[in-house]
Amino acid sequence: MKKIGIIAEYNPFHNGHLYQIEEVKKKYPDSILIVVMNGNFAQRGEVTLFDKWTRTEFALKNGIDLVIELPYPFSTQSADYYAEGAMTILETLGCDTVIFGSESNQIDTLTEIAKAGLDEEVGKLVKVYCKLGNNYPTAISLAIEETTGKKVDTPNDLLGVSYIKAILKNKFQIKPETIQRTSDYHSKEANNSIASASAIREMIKEQKDYSFYVPKNTIQNNLIFHDTDDYFPLLKYKILTDNNLEQYQTVDETYCKKLKKEILSSNSREELIQRIKRKHDTYNKISRMLLHILCGFTKEKAKEFQKIPYLRVLGFNQAGRSYLNQIKKQLPIPLISKITKEKEKMLEYEMETSKIYDIPYHGDSYEKEYKKNKKEDI
Repeated sequence: MKKIGIIAEYNPFHNGHLYQIEEVKKKYPDSILIVVMNGNFAQRGEVTLFDKWTRTEFALKNGIDLVIELPYPFSTQSADYYAEGAMTILETLGCDTVIFGSESNQIDTLTEIAKAGLDEEVGKLVKVYCKLGNNYPTAISLAIEETTGKKVDTPNDLLGVSYIKAILKNKFQIKPETIQRTSDYHSKEANNSIASASAIREMIKEQKDYSFYVPKNTIQNNLIFHDTDDYFPLLKYKILTDNNLEQYQTVDETYCKKLKKEILSSNSREELIQRIKRKHDTYNKISRMLLHILCGFTKEKAKEFQKIPYLRVLGFNQAGRSYLNQIKKQLPIPLISKITKEKEKMLEYEMETSKIYDIPYHGDSYEKEYKKNKKEDI
């Protein structure tokens, strides 16, 4: 039996995700599909459209066997941190293959680029390109192109390179495979029944009908749509009242001053980002920085939370439950399916971020942290 790993946000779950799952099942009919999924906050520095329990439910309804949470300290940082956490979880769970969407669908080329990315000389070249005013992702792309003659500048390929780098660096036994992307990751245009998550989020924000682009079993009348803009008043209050903004991850002295200067005259998160963004920093980097301020993710926490200390189960079907029962005694770190009062520090912090996620909507994501797992003991 193959153990297939997928790394996803499902923000939201759409027809492109369903296509990926169906293609995996065609190729590996006798397999367990394990998804590592972020919690309530996304890698691009935004809140997720639906809470993690809703997204887990949609994943299980559409062919996934087991969903494991990628903790906040990994799910809301740059691609290499994100990949390191997710690949560590898949390796720990015994996955033999990780499958991800790719614009190029050239696994050999992506592997060659990943190997180059781990080279010290390429690292020095990246610093040179950064000093020339390029943002970090562009500097990496330019350095690799200069070194290998190969170019990678599309979102899923870049993320795939980070996955492969994590495998190579840690000498994991997982084999990477790709599936051809059927839509542009960032495009806000729809293509037949496939639209990117960005496009669907835009439709929902504009109160347009998005039902054609998602599986029918994900359409529910009682869904609460979370909008990152609704958290701006909380962020604004935090910036205005906190006199030590530099303590938060990725916030430096220059940004402290800019934030304090621009926050009063900014009426939205987007406006604040445009006012403070420096030329060599990406939009997503600034977005993540603001999320770290909102959720109190400090440099001290980032330094403390460097390793995956547990496996948090968000949900499973019968096949997923059976697989966990087979491997749980051999796992090197705790497998958590039920939250108790005694918590690991990273998990305790995860609980705090759930409280923040609930505030604008008076939601129950935090309560679900405890209630959801009562019926799902392994």
